[in-house]
Amino acid sequence: MFSKKSLLFGFFISLSLVVILLLADHYASLNLPEGLLIPLRWLPVLVLFFYVLKQKSLTTWVFLAMLAGMEFGHDLPSIATDLDVLSLIFLRMIKTIIAPLLFGTLVVGIAGHADLKQTGRLGWKSILYFEIITTIALFIGLAAINISRAGVGLKLPKSANMNELAAPAHQGWKDIVLHIFPENIAKSIAGAEILQIVVFSILFGIAMVMVAEKYRMPMLTFARALSEVMFKFTGIIMYFAPVAVFASIAYTVGHMGIGVIISLLQLLGTLYIALLAFMVLVLLPVCLLFGIPLRGFIRAITEPAAIAFATTSSEAALPLAMQKMEEFGVPRKIVSFVLPLGYTFNLDGTTLYLSLASVFVAQASGIDMPLGTQILMLLTLMLTSKGVAGVSRASLVILLGTVSSFGLSTLPVFLILGVDALMDMGRTATNVIGNSLASAVIAKWEGEFDPDKAKNLNL
Repeated sequence: MFSKKSLLFGFFISLSLVVILLLADHYASLNLPEGLLIPLRWLPVLVLFFYVLKQKSLTTWVFLAMLAGMEFGHDLPSIATDLDVLSLIFLRMIKTIIAPLLFGTLVVGIAGHADLKQTGRLGWKSILYFEIITTIALFIGLAAINISRAGVGLKLPKSANMNELAAPAHQGWKDIVLHIFPENIAKSIAGAEILQIVVFSILFGIAMVMVAEKYRMPMLTFARALSEVMFKFTGIIMYFAPVAVFASIAYTVGHMGIGVIISLLQLLGTLYIALLAFMVLVLLPVCLLFGIPLRGFIRAITEPAAIAFATTSSEAALPLAMQKMEEFGVPRKIVSFVLPLGYTFNLDGTTLYLSLASVFVAQASGIDMPLGTQILMLLTLMLTSKGVAGVSRASLVILLGTVSSFGLSTLPVFLILGVDALMDMGRTATNVIGNSLASAVIAKWEGEFDPDKAKNLNL
């Protein structure tokens, strides 16, 4: 169970959010001067600040940063809209970690044990698990939007800014397959193509197994040293995470305003309820079925999920998620294989969102799409969603291409664009949680999960 301190912290978080959302745009109805309401809204933030000062957990600092950023963005939008540079600095530093970290951990996992059969097993088990879970996520999204019918009767604006997104070029199955394999590893690193980096690292590790020991050992020592250094590097970068989270949330609220939530509240509510249902109806039973310690897993995933939620970038949470899952009891060789692979094949939150948003577009366009057509669209999304990178806005581009291919109006997509940042928070956090759980499931399946580490894991 959670400690009293954790419950108290959660209470203040909830209270603060309620105060901010209810009082933000209702000065007139309350008949209170703005000079009084601003300190009133900042009071919960200050209370949490003094509470967090006593904590050593990154999670508490991240939540405080989210709350402070929300209020700062509302009160000082002109300044907040320039703060995105801080979050971009954080994301750039994270991207510098990913390639060397994946290379080092994967090479050690393969060449350090010289077990190529296990690598093959990890591959097919991961893909099988990913496909089952993401297919369920697609159907949950489909069910949620058909129940809520959030797009029915929605009045579309006469015009929209159609220049913020461009429809992607059509990709056939050959293009998707070719995209898996790197043509230039430096280009793959520069483009943050995680799957291509994984493929290169796996082949490099296999090649190391096949050479003489006198050639293999120096490279293996280098790879071990590289991975250890990069984990320490991750720890350093994470000290900047609360600042980046504050800047990201402040920029989002300052740029959009809190009032935008109301205009598409039903769509936002549908998505978040569907994501919650996915966690409760799918991820929780999977956790119980495989005997994964639930409390320990929640503790392990809280910080990476919070980072993903605030920055809307799965990449930002990847190094920390790898570190936390290893502390949770998943061997490094499995974490370094399954988590990056999941960034292409197991984006649970994104696939759920895509199915939900696609039908929403049809509803908002006044089209009663038959169930058979909806399922056909789902089959299309099962392929196109595999090309979604773990970065912001990529899923919206895939959505635009999908609805265009089915002859639907693209105007509702640009309506979604107004709240996409808010939707991206939930789906990105779900992606990280789903991938982290997948690494624990595969470790259990391989019989290499360490339950003692899970029991001893602390916040």
